[in-house]
Amino acid sequence: MNLAHWRLLVAVADEGTISRGAGRVGISQSGASQALAQLESSLGFAVFVRERRQVEITALGQRVIEHARIMLGGLQAIRALADDSQGFSGARIRLATFPSLVSSVLPALLRDFQRRHPGIEVVIVEGTDEEVERWLESGTVDAGVVMNPAADRVPLMLGSDGWMAVLPQAHPLGRRATESGVALSELAGEPFILATGGCAVNGQRLMADAGLQLSDVRVTVRDWASACVLAREGLGVSLVPESTLPDDLHGLHGLRVLPVKPAIRRLFGLVCSPAGRASRATQVFMQELATAVAGSATGSA
Repeated sequence: MNLAHWRLLVAVADEGTISRGAGRVGISQSGASQALAQLESSLGFAVFVRERRQVEITALGQRVIEHARIMLGGLQAIRALADDSQGFSGARIRLATFPSLVSSVLPALLRDFQRRHPGIEVVIVEGTDEEVERWLESGTVDAGVVMNPAADRVPLMLGSDGWMAVLPQAHPLGRRATESGVALSELAGEPFILATGGCAVNGQRLMADAGLQLSDVRVTVRDWASACVLAREGLGVSLVPESTLPDDLHGLHGLRVLPVKPAIRRLFGLVCSPAGRASRATQVFMQELATAVAGSATGSA
């Protein structure tokens, strides 16, 4: 049993279901179910009774959860003392990013950091990738997520995703197998819904980099989700990043989603501004996120 088990136990008790508790601590539902089974096996008794839609806490489980809350609260108090002793209490880190990462890559990383350092406030500032670059250059923010960062910026790589073609369900290109994908050249002449997501790298830029040109841009929108809705209504095809799509593609009724082939990927990296490099709290933030990202990569290997 470790701290992750106890945090999961309390999260499931608070949320009432294993799926919501798992989401709160940033793991999958299957991983949470396995972890709870291991914990209950170690204890020798059941903490929860699994119902169809929720969990009920057993009498012994209630006592265990009360002790777990006290233990986790004590740990947080110890960490707050440690932060205060290092001058971190009341520190603020300004982190800039583009919207799609706020809802995908960052939440679990930020939640874990703020759990370890309750005295450090992390303020998220959303903007386009061009705005993020300006804020970094001016020192308006301490750190920012940038697209395809150069190695000399010493980025902390957070992940990547691929570009996907979004087509109306009845589109001829949608009849092929998913693994076959769609080439950019096949999309260039189609009625096109240009979604930018507030980023300089979008469908039009991808075409230009490949020596192609969109010949029939019907609609231009900023929001990736809007492009999917318009494609579903048959207004055209679009290109969107994989991370902006819902986990369950079956929920995209009326759409066909295929990978771009050859694959084109976006890389996300966190870099510091001059102000961030001079901030002790920001450097601790970067170091701990680097450890978390490395651990996540090891666990998924």
